[in-house]
Order: sequence, then structure tokens, then C-alpha cells
Amino acid sequence: MFDLRYHVASLAAVFVALLIGILVGVGLTGKVDDAEKAELRRQIEVKDEELQSARQTQGNATREDEALAQLIEHGYPLLMDERLVGKRIALLFVGAADQDIRTAVATTLEDAGALEVTRMRALKIPIDPSQLDSTLSARPALVRYAGDDNLRELGGLLAQEFVTGGEAPAWDALSTHLVVNQRGPHGPRVDGVVVARTVGSQQGPTADFLTGLYEGLADAGAPAVGVELASDRTSAVQVWGRAELSTVDNIDTP
Repeated sequence: MFDLRYHVASLAAVFVALLIGILVGVGLTGKVDDAEKAELRRQIEVKDEELQSARQTQGNATREDEALAQLIEHGYPLLMDERLVGKRIALLFVGAADQDIRTAVATTLEDAGALEVTRMRALKIPIDPSQLDSTLSARPALVRYAGDDNLRELGGLLAQEFVTGGEAPAWDALSTHLVVNQRGPHGPRVDGVVVARTVGSQQGPTADFLTGLYEGLADAGAPAVGVELASDRTSAVQVWGRAELSTVDNIDTP
């Protein structure tokens, strides 16, 4: 809409400039011959038509936006009604928890009749591979996940435990190094996962770990969706898409 208003203003400015040009021209040169008058009138008529057309287009676009807003306002409750009744949903932040995303997710779940977020975890990013290795190497059941070459597999294991609940040896062992904020017990299996990234794209070991985490969420047997705000400048949609996660790039809008 900004571009259209700018176009209308530009046309109006051209229209005014033509009129000023005629007056100045007459003042400087005196009599203007009929051919020049006709050409100037033609130019004015063309610009006037363009201006009127642009204004009409702007008006039509405004009406279309209003109609779409009304459609969303009335259709959204019908589409959402009881779609997630009784479902348990977990929320995973890659990076610090974001209150705007938490609010948007909570509102969506409430609109769909779901339970409150069953559990929420926010991961410390980037990871410290040396800390993880030290802890994993001290636990016989987890030692196979130690080392940079196994970070992708480790991410997949954490994703699986995050969805299935119950015993979660990897989360229990690594939470001190990985989790910066949490809410709710590891508890029962969830019916779906929402993941949000609040840090920029990562490289090296952290990127390998996150790739495994996203792929693990996609394969964990419950619907998983990556979400971000419409205002987010750095998008993770392509990264999530490669991991075969569903995506929503405007969780804060109906």
C-alpha cells in the first residue's frame, strides 16, 4: 500500500508540475501557439487519467484489504474451533524464550481448544561441544553420542526424548549445559511440537547439532512445526523445510 500511495503522490506532483510549466512558459514567452496548447492539454489529460486510475486502484485495494480482514475475523473462529481439543503441545526455543512467540502460541492453542503448553524448553545456543563431551563420556549409556561427529545424532536423540516424554536420560544429563529456561516437567508424550528459533543461523558443531534436532522432531511421530513472527528479520523457514518440518512465518497473525 505504501508503494501505491507513493505512486499516486508522484502522479499528482507531475500533474501540478505540468500546470506550473504552462503558466511559467506563458509568462516567459508570451503567446503559446495552438499546437503547443493542444500538446500540453493532451499531456495534462493523460496524467489526469493516470492519477484518477491510480486513486481508483488504491481505493479498490483498500476495500479488498477490508474484506479480507472481515473474512479472517469471521472465518478464523470457525476454522479453529475444537481442532486441538485435549491435545498436548510442547514448545522448544532454539535460543532464549521469546514472550511474543509464547503469547502467540498460547493464543493459538487456546483458540483451538488445546491444553496449555505441556512443556517448554529454551536451548543455550551456540552449544559448547567440550562440555557436552565431558558429560556424555561419563555416562556409559550416552558415551556413543560424544564427539563432534555424533552431534547430529545427539540432536536427534534429544528431539525424540522431547516428544516421547517419560525417561529422558539425555535431557537429564545435558540440561545444565543446554537449557537456559524451562517450564513444565518432562512428563507425558506430546501430540505436537512447536519450535522457534530466536538466534541467528549457526555454523560448525552447533549447525550439525541443530540439523539433527530438527530432523529428529520431524521423525519423532508427532506433528512438528517451526514458527516465527512476521517481523523476524532472519528467517529459519528454509532450514526447517530442509528438515521436513512444517512452517509458519507469521505466528502472530490470524
